[in-house]
Amino acid sequence: MSVPPTLDSPCPATQSASPEQAAQVLRQFRVVFNAVRTHFQQVEKRVGIGGAQVWALNVIRQQPGVGVNELARAMDIHQSTASNLIRQLVKRELVRTEKSSVDRRGVQLFIEAAGEQLLQGAPGPYEGVLPEALQQLSPATLDQLQQNLAQVIQALQADEQAGGIPLAEL
Repeated sequence: MSVPPTLDSPCPATQSASPEQAAQVLRQFRVVFNAVRTHFQQVEKRVGIGGAQVWALNVIRQQPGVGVNELARAMDIHQSTASNLIRQLVKRELVRTEKSSVDRRGVQLFIEAAGEQLLQGAPGPYEGVLPEALQQLSPATLDQLQQNLAQVIQALQADEQAGGIPLAEL
């Protein structure tokens, strides 16, 4: 029979985890990070560009004429990060830009034949293994995971701006 917490004893939610429990969760993080890193290494080894670039190429292929801001939203990254990805893809002649007919300041992005060919050789999923795995979880599981990771981020006192950097670039 469990004894309810009193004013003198800490509430279970505020108690620190045991070193063994923390080590188990740390191992789980390592498994996740290793899976992500291994996937991105396989992508780069197979096609010669990073995972974030492959993901961007795929978004551009799926949405011909997409703009930089829309690409950034689709990848959930900062606009300047998307601009840097595009610059690299244009330099490699995998993507071309055209001035927008609606807003001459904006550009539209189109995949080139070399980009199409590169994607055919790239291992999937193009957006990475972690986003795909997260999309397979139930909304309730994602809600709980989001709340728990928010606590980890708070305990780390981490810069939440880093959330706009693709994992492939970390």
